[in-house]
Amino acid sequence: MVYLALTPRGLREILDASEATKTPVWCSADALSEAEFAQLERSNVTRFTYSFTDADQATIQGALATIEEHHPGERVWIESTVFGA
Repeated sequence: MVYLALTPRGLREILDASEATKTPVWCSADALSEAEFAQLERSNVTRFTYSFTDADQATIQGALATIEEHHPGERVWIESTVFGA
């Protein structure tokens, strides 16, 4: 399983989850600054260099294709808020 965090809150929530200590976590550039990423002491987090804020379907599909290249056949869980909750 691979997690894709889109927001800082979503990233914090998954990093705080015990199952995510070794699980691959990918995140939007908006979820973690370059400086925060450099200081992060976890080798299982990968940061995209671009934002997913207002991303279109093609952008998300491109990100999923990149994740698939690195984690073939793995299920990807994508952070989502339902109805703005």
